[in-house]
Amino acid sequence: MTEKTLKRSSSATPLLLIFPLVLLLSFAVLSCGDEDNSKGENGPRVGIVYDTVGKGDGSFNDSAYEGTKRAKEELGAVVSEETTDGTETNREELLQSLAEDNDLVIAVGFSFEDSIKKVAATNPDTNFAGIDILQRENAPANFASLVFNEAEGSFLVGVAAALISGTGKVGFIGGVCETPDRLIEKFEAGFVAGVLAMVKGINRNLEVETAYLSQFSDPQNPDGPPDISGFFNPDKAKEAAEGMFNNGSDIVFHAAGSSGAGLFEAAKEFSSQEGNSKVWAIGVDSDQYGTSDESVREYILTSMLKRVDTAVYNIIKAQRDGEFSGGTVNHDLANDGVGYATSGGFVDDIRELIEAPKAFIVRNLFDVPTVPVKGCREPQTYNLRY
Repeated sequence: MTEKTLKRSSSATPLLLIFPLVLLLSFAVLSCGDEDNSKGENGPRVGIVYDTVGKGDGSFNDSAYEGTKRAKEELGAVVSEETTDGTETNREELLQSLAEDNDLVIAVGFSFEDSIKKVAATNPDTNFAGIDILQRENAPANFASLVFNEAEGSFLVGVAAALISGTGKVGFIGGVCETPDRLIEKFEAGFVAGVLAMVKGINRNLEVETAYLSQFSDPQNPDGPPDISGFFNPDKAKEAAEGMFNNGSDIVFHAAGSSGAGLFEAAKEFSSQEGNSKVWAIGVDSDQYGTSDESVREYILTSMLKRVDTAVYNIIKAQRDGEFSGGTVNHDLANDGVGYATSGGFVDDIRELIEAPKAFIVRNLFDVPTVPVKGCREPQTYNLRY
């Protein structure tokens, strides 16, 4: 399998020329190419299967949808959409059905790993792509992995949280602990590292508390069905956020899919209570200032952008242009595959301080950690001292 990185924009210029060395030291603490085979006169025929929540999550699935919408408008793609009911049988059936009538089939989410690779192997004349699905050793030649460096984008919103926090305490809510590729832990690791990087830069102690909404597998029943309910349980996210706000955190970042709506409501309600100071939420995947209800937007500080829309659009364009190939396609800060949102203008005053470490990451002067120091099965607290 080949490994590719999308072309990097050359326009990124650091706004600060010097990033303190102490911030670097703080990390110690913690293919089968096809000819264009479009079957429709207007463009490639594309099938896409969304994960359980489907469109309307204001986050991950909606971002994928935006990519298909752009492909229809700009590339003339003909798109068929499905949403799985969450069972392995249904995932496989939907993928197989789409494979029979489309040039390219896209699965949204790591839960499709077994089914999409199985269907791709038995349909060699159709190309397949999976969001957050790794190649590993069993990937067929007609399968492309669309993966992201979530830690890099999360690092930047961690920097923002550290700079904005008035209490010196911030929180992280993860959707599902210990998925097969430890996906959500990457968000946590990057976020904590971003907060840590600012400890000596602003000369103050900082604290990060974490909580996860569900455990992928039950250690008492490892052969039981996985629990991914943490991605669509806003009530539980609201409860976790309320606990963090009551405990002194004034900014909470979520990586929990549609559950994030509960965080936004918690931030609004806490801020509206007499005697409380304003607290903030940080969104994920999409720019959630724009996708969330208008009533909560003033409490969304920023969002960690995971450009699933760009990944989906680009793989459809590659199919149209006869440039599809199996293998890994990476999306990171260097090619704008991840980033942070500025909608609402709430981080305008600190953008230079966010762009400085971003420039160092893009230049490969250090690597953002992707594995948390602490486990995710129990709530954790990181006490970061200067």
